[in-house]
Amino acid sequence: MQNLRSVALGLAGIVVIAAAAAFAVSLTLIAGAVLTLSLGYRMLTARTKAAPIYAKTNRKSGEREMRVWNDGRGTIIDL
Repeated sequence: MQNLRSVALGLAGIVVIAAAAAFAVSLTLIAGAVLTLSLGYRMLTARTKAAPIYAKTNRKSGEREMRVWNDGRGTIIDL
């Protein structure tokens, strides 16, 4: 009778540990899914940055000229 009780308690302990492990894995999967969805949402709704457009100059024998232009955020003066 003592052995039967020990086996039953051992099996009950294994079942409890397996249930706790399954719960932990399910919480991990849920957290991963939430983080993946939020990252995907942020990637799809993010505003893109304007790519810089570089000015090409006609350099003649090393001389430099002053260039002035407005990029929409302010006037740029290149000396």
